[in-house]
Amino acid sequence: MGRSRGGLSSKIHILCDRLGHPLHVHVTAGQVHESTVLDILLQGADEQLFDAAGEPIAWPVALAGDKGYRADWIDEYLIELDIIPVIPSKTNEDRDARAVAFDREAYRDRNIVERLIGWLKEYRRIFSRFEKTAKNFVGMIKMAFIHQYLKWPT
Repeated sequence: MGRSRGGLSSKIHILCDRLGHPLHVHVTAGQVHESTVLDILLQGADEQLFDAAGEPIAWPVALAGDKGYRADWIDEYLIELDIIPVIPSKTNEDRDARAVAFDREAYRDRNIVERLIGWLKEYRRIFSRFEKTAKNFVGMIKMAFIHQYLKWPT
């Protein structure tokens, strides 16, 4: 846990697919900016999206994020990985200066990750963060993922 304006807190960073299935999770201290964890999320999902021979099982076509992920280096990083960034421009920047045009229609699907976090917060142990260590907290998040996976029809 880290100190933020509201006191001791932590952030849950989640990468999910279009259906809301979680691919990777990472927990940081509350004061850590979202954009610093993007490469960790993609590398963690990268391990799961390839088979033992190194062949891709699936790879994201586009990645939607909020304005906290808006930076030129993120756009360049995602384009190098052949991922289309679907991140809105900040109000104080020129929208035409970006390398990729903003796809408003694709951005509407970002609510999928918001709903994922919403049902994750329904688990009381995660909502109130009973675990003191990040390792145990991530373990409880993964237990919630397993519980949710078992509920989904095959």
